[in-house]
Amino acid sequence: MSLLIPLYVHPGEDPGAWHRLITSAGRTYGVVVNPASGPGPAPDPAFSAAADALRAAGARLLGYVDTDYGTRDPDEVVAEVARHREWYATDGCFLDRAPATAAALPACRRLVRSVRRLGTSPVVLNAGVHPAPGYAGLADLLVTFEGHWSTYVSAFSRPSWTGRIAPERFCHLVYGVPEALVPLAVRTARDRGAAVSGPVTGELPNPWARLTPALGDALP
Repeated sequence: MSLLIPLYVHPGEDPGAWHRLITSAGRTYGVVVNPASGPGPAPDPAFSAAADALRAAGARLLGYVDTDYGTRDPDEVVAEVARHREWYATDGCFLDRAPATAAALPACRRLVRSVRRLGTSPVVLNAGVHPAPGYAGLADLLVTFEGHWSTYVSAFSRPSWTGRIAPERFCHLVYGVPEALVPLAVRTARDRGAAVSGPVTGELPNPWARLTPALGDALP
């Protein structure tokens, strides 16, 4: 099992979830560090402590930065990636609301090169949909689905080019999964060519405030 964990709740609000995550860190692809829809204006001591504990447990940390579908100033994006690295010693970055169109590909390529020059790795691009094929050459991991379980089971499709890329390069983030069906969600992602997944039971507006049950001891 390879799980991407966006846990968007403050460690002080749900210390139990963070403790469970830390004790299961070895089962994750990476943990997204997101203090304030990004690194925030200053280091958060609670997140610093959680990041230290996760790192000691063997987790790979990914700093959350919103690209606003490629419309944000790239210098601002790079600066936030740098603050994550300085304040929380993140390894990689999770670029949320990434662009997906062929027209935006050159600018995204320049952005990814800039964050890599900081030593950032892995780079995760979350467009939430299948982007133009060229994006596969930019990121270490592409999130090609982010949405509700009902949509995932009824309306998911993938373009043929994805079959030429290793499943380890793709991730599906699915929310609203009935708890009993979380193991099925993991298997479904694998069957659909995504070796990394992140099924959660939470619902909008912040489904990622809940830790995935997939980290439970009962799951394979």
